[in-house]
Amino acid sequence: MQSPDSCRSVSDSVDPIKREEQRGLKTFRIQFKHLQAEGCPTLFTQEDVVILLGENWQARPYGLLKPTALSKIPGRFQLHQEALPHLPVPPLQQTLDRYLLALQPIISEEELNHTQELVAEFRKPGGVGERLQKGLERRAKKTENWLSDWWLKTAYLEYRLPVVVHSSPGVVLPKQDFLDRQGQLRFAAKLIEGILDFKTMIDNETLPVEYLGGKPLCMNQYYQILSSCRIPGPKRDSIVNYAKGKKQSRHITVVHNFQFFELDVYNSDGSPLTTDQLFIQLEKIWNTSLQTNKEPIGILTTNHRNSWAKAYNNLLKDKTNKESVRTIEKSICTVCLDAPMPRVSEDIYKSRVAAQMLHGGGSRWNSGNRWFDKTLQFIIAEDGSCGLVYEHAPSEGPPIVALLDHIVEYTKKPELVRSPMIPLPMPKKLRFNITPEIKNDIEKAKQNLNIMVEDLDVKVMVFHQFGKTFPKSEKISPDAFIQLALQLAYYRMYGHVCATYESASLRMFRLGRTDTIRSTSVESLKFVQSMDSPDKSDQEKADLLRRATQAHRQYTDMAIRGNAIDRHLLGLKLQAIEDLVSMPELFMDTAYAVAMHFNLSTSQVPAKTDCVMCFGPVVPDGYGICYNPMDEHINFAISAFNSCADTNAARMAHYLEKALLDMRILLQSTPKSKL
Repeated sequence: MQSPDSCRSVSDSVDPIKREEQRGLKTFRIQFKHLQAEGCPTLFTQEDVVILLGENWQARPYGLLKPTALSKIPGRFQLHQEALPHLPVPPLQQTLDRYLLALQPIISEEELNHTQELVAEFRKPGGVGERLQKGLERRAKKTENWLSDWWLKTAYLEYRLPVVVHSSPGVVLPKQDFLDRQGQLRFAAKLIEGILDFKTMIDNETLPVEYLGGKPLCMNQYYQILSSCRIPGPKRDSIVNYAKGKKQSRHITVVHNFQFFELDVYNSDGSPLTTDQLFIQLEKIWNTSLQTNKEPIGILTTNHRNSWAKAYNNLLKDKTNKESVRTIEKSICTVCLDAPMPRVSEDIYKSRVAAQMLHGGGSRWNSGNRWFDKTLQFIIAEDGSCGLVYEHAPSEGPPIVALLDHIVEYTKKPELVRSPMIPLPMPKKLRFNITPEIKNDIEKAKQNLNIMVEDLDVKVMVFHQFGKTFPKSEKISPDAFIQLALQLAYYRMYGHVCATYESASLRMFRLGRTDTIRSTSVESLKFVQSMDSPDKSDQEKADLLRRATQAHRQYTDMAIRGNAIDRHLLGLKLQAIEDLVSMPELFMDTAYAVAMHFNLSTSQVPAKTDCVMCFGPVVPDGYGICYNPMDEHINFAISAFNSCADTNAARMAHYLEKALLDMRILLQSTPKSKL
């Protein structure tokens, strides 16, 4: 039962959100009406305005504008962003109660008793917890988002392991039906045209706003993914974005046989090149990069971040190298024209492509045909396999998949008859001067990468028996159903449950990134323990299954509304570091380490395209599991490390398939009870 204090703070935490929404809408209303009065095109549809301001928006009064407000009227994107609420700081008591609840299934009773004492100490009135909470609340008042900068630094820019496998996700697209170089280049040209079509919507700020449960979502990530790049630093990396400003990027980078080219994708009049024009330019690139003995300079980007930062500084000492690197960094995106990989049987083909997207197959194959710091790299191989890999710091998966959905649809459009074309200049080859020191850095990077490639165990499983239609027919959230199947599979494999991470979007809030849905709950544990127990009837098991999925749904709703526990706990910890106070014992506790050791790191990334995202595990003895539930099947990508004797991606796939089927049989054999 919540104390009256904690009940009061729950309601207090909601009011600032409403206040922010009202303040943002007021700004929008004033600026929109001014645009109308001036007869300016606003890029807002009538529907947008009704959604933001309500049906009777024309009747609402608005105040006089200050003269300064007239001089610069923000575009649609900025107005939308300003109308979004700020991320709340959850009430301290609420988070601590929920933290103890989340620990129950994953630690022993003895450990839990010890942690309860630490929590009691931390939550004392006037104690360290309250002081840190007030610090967070002050931070929330003076920043657009109290979490986003901290999260960007701690989760990405200060993370020192290689971005390859450990951070950057890949996407496996459906196999294309071309079988030769002509088909590969024709598809690449159409794909580039699709990227530029999407870029036009970003540049014009006409990208449709996304909604979740009727609430508009932050669109900022879409404006960070093109013309951006990560730059290595000795202790912390940084991100550069060339999408803004007067000198916007007009070129992409194309890589073939480890050789980089600058390809201008706009005509002198500013119009994007057509598929035909792009195809001719790609052919020129192909024909001038046939040598296969070039140094794989791009492989440097696969190394440990500190090692890469040193090699980067070495590389940039040379003027030619510096110009070439800057051209890559400033490009809209990278397109990798890959050499064919050895043929494999149909049953492991998709798994092989997933590995190809994540790391390129090693130094012998296509890993040098990349610049892994580039936010977006589209990969097209001669055999029809294609997809992308993206650097995670600027964006989560959904905006990347939305871009992909747009491009895939675009590539299906019939090509228009073109008029005669004017000759285009030769794409510029980027030169690199390889000193003995740089050559040595490349060799070290090759060795380290090949160890990573050998260590990654990845399995793509297409579960054909049913898709999201079945759980929906049972009035169960498909995501909750799949997460519970993962819990059951893990429990059957290991005899216990583990800390499980599922990403929840915080995009209802301005500059929102993610929080954690903790899928392992008291309810999920009760279900998985009962599933193979002879002491429980099928009806009891089915009731426990439904209760567990409801608990997951509730946690998800709580998380997307900014009330989950993980980012709040991280914020309190980082506040302690910023305040230079000694680290509270709560964060030095074994239970906290167990809670943060995610043996199951999972994400649902739904797409219209029949694709699947993939990423590496976040702990040495864990799994990385991503899934895309389609109507009648589910695409899974499961990863593990070969260096861990206890984990195996194919074995997890087998247990997951069995769990999904057993859960369906259980629900079909029992009547729906009113819980």
